[in-house]
Formats: sequence, C-alpha cells, structure tokens
Amino acid sequence: MQVALVQTALEWENPSNNRALLDKKLSAISPHTDLVVLPEMFTTGFTMHPHHCAETMEGPTVKWMQRWAQHLQAALVGSVAIVENGLFYNRLLFVTPAGNVSNYDKKHRFALAGEDQVYEAGKHRLCIDYKGWKICPFICYDLRFPVFSRNTEDYDISLYVANWPAPRIQAWDVLLRARAVENMCYTLGVNRVGIDGNGLEYPGHSQAIDCFGNYLLSPQPTEGVFTVVLDKEKLEEARLRFPFLNDRDTFTV
Repeated sequence: MQVALVQTALEWENPSNNRALLDKKLSAISPHTDLVVLPEMFTTGFTMHPHHCAETMEGPTVKWMQRWAQHLQAALVGSVAIVENGLFYNRLLFVTPAGNVSNYDKKHRFALAGEDQVYEAGKHRLCIDYKGWKICPFICYDLRFPVFSRNTEDYDISLYVANWPAPRIQAWDVLLRARAVENMCYTLGVNRVGIDGNGLEYPGHSQAIDCFGNYLLSPQPTEGVFTVVLDKEKLEEARLRFPFLNDRDTFTV
C-alpha cells in the first residue's frame, strides 16, 4: 500500500482557505497512491470555538473529500470539526474512492485545552477494511492511551492524525514507536506544522514505523507530502516469526 502523509500549516478557523491550500498539495500526489492522510482538524486547526466554523456531514468538506478520493482513486482520512444535532464532534472521516464515508469521533478529549467542555466524546473505535488491509485510525490524544489502541482486532495499520505541539513532541515520537511495537503493526502519525491562533507552535514530525519500531519515514520537520510504501507480506512474515499477539490479553474496547 502506498500512503501519502500530508504535513501542512493550517489557517486558523478558515475551512475554505484550508481546502484551497490542500488542493495544491493533493494535486501533486502520485496516481499510484492508495491512502492520503491529513492532520487533525485540517480545516480549522485545533479550535475550541467551533460554533462559527464547524460543518455538517452534508457540508463542503465531506463533499471535497469525496471529490478528491474519486479523483485520486485513493482513500482520504483526517479529522474535522462537525456539528450534529446541536452538538460538536472532533470527527475523523475515512472516505473511499467510491464516496463511502466512515467516521470515528475522538474518544479521548484533551482536557488541558478544554476540548472536553466543547466536543462530545466518541464511544466506539473504528476499524476499516480497505484494499485487503485492516486500518484502525485514532486522533491525537488517543495516542497516550495504549488500552484503547490495543490491537485486539488484528489490524495491520494504526494511524494517528494530530495537532501535537512542540513542547511535547518527544512524547509523540516515543509513543508512536511504542504503539507500533506493542501492536505488531505499521503505525503512521501525521501532525501539522506552523503556528495556530493560540500562538502554539507545531513542529510536524509526521512519520511511519514498522512493527519492530524501525522508521520507514523518520520524523519530518518541514511542510510537505511524504510517501511511504507498506508491505503486507513483510508484516505477515514478521507476525509468523514473532507471534507476540497470540499472548495478548483478551478484552473489548
């Protein structure tokens, strides 16, 4: 599977400008790409004021993702501020080339920034079967909670979309490698760069890691679109040689 990781600056609380910015980046993506990963809240930045910039599931960003997925013949994934029945969600959207939309609402809200006071918590994890791969997507702060990320469903890829700021970027690097190793899976992390409306700096460090903790893409410090290729046969061979998942604890999330 060929994956494009889109590490970008974001304009604060401006969905139309961010979609236009991403149009330029997506237009340069290889036609052989299978999956495109965008950051958390890629239309607004990590805002705690979604009242004037959140969208519905029938809004322009979902339609924009469907158009690009069809054009690229690749799935798109990233999170967006969504309003539904008067409530706000930090919602991850996984959009296939056929236009099908799966979603996951962020379970672990970042209370340090007041996210738990603004956005509703998700209740269920999402696992997606796509092109023969099982993919389990998460959002930012979820990374700190290994029980929620635990590979109880034999997924092949875990991915984390984020707005993870510079002061804690070492934790991002360490935890992504830990999730890959403990779950014997490929792990992808996509963070943003730039400064947000609260003056917080984001240093990127988007990366891809194999099931042994080796970098397929080392943490990237600059804006860009980075391509990695994931090998299903190598993952299956590794799991046969080192069947650590056979000894995992049994529980439901």
